[in-house]
Amino acid sequence: MIPRNRILTAVALAAALAGCSKEGELVVDQGVGIRAILSSCPAVGIPDYTGDVTTFRTAGDRSAANLDVAASITNLRHTCDESGERVYANATFDVLARRTDTRGARQVTLPYFATVLRGGSAVQSKRLGTVTLNFADGQERAQASAQAGAFIDRAEATLPADVRERITRKRRAGDIDAALDPLADPEVRAAVRRVSFELLVGFQLTEQQLAYNATR
Repeated sequence: MIPRNRILTAVALAAALAGCSKEGELVVDQGVGIRAILSSCPAVGIPDYTGDVTTFRTAGDRSAANLDVAASITNLRHTCDESGERVYANATFDVLARRTDTRGARQVTLPYFATVLRGGSAVQSKRLGTVTLNFADGQERAQASAQAGAFIDRAEATLPADVRERITRKRRAGDIDAALDPLADPEVRAAVRRVSFELLVGFQLTEQQLAYNATR
């Protein structure tokens, strides 16, 4: 199992995450050409270095000749139900795998995690699951699907009314703060960060596997 600090390190390097949005949600312009939708739905993504896993036949030998199975998470999709007091997000994904020795039928089970992150660093929950791939005799490649879900308290994922008003208030040209970005206010920025959640999925790697992914 990867220690929590390892997860946070990987999360800090996470690739761009795609959130869910709908009409009427708050659009925040960050001033650098990026427009982010602030929703009670979490963003969903795969942290860097956790979307692939490689196993080897002999421990300690990481040469290409010793490679056993290589697998990747792909086609990540998500849905979000905001209709209740608890928001439910569900992520589905495919796992594509390749083995080097195609002799005989073989079943390979790989563990994965689903972590809910708040404010970019605080782990709210973590669940483990497994995905099983079945190789037929003589078959080099296999594919399987898996899913992960999480509940988030709507109140914790909603901006306070006063902060929302400070962001969305229309400013006239003569107003003293007309040219100021509301997100430049540390209080507003901190409030937006507190209500930001992410659902992150990836392979549950050993420290050696994580290091291999980070250095290859």
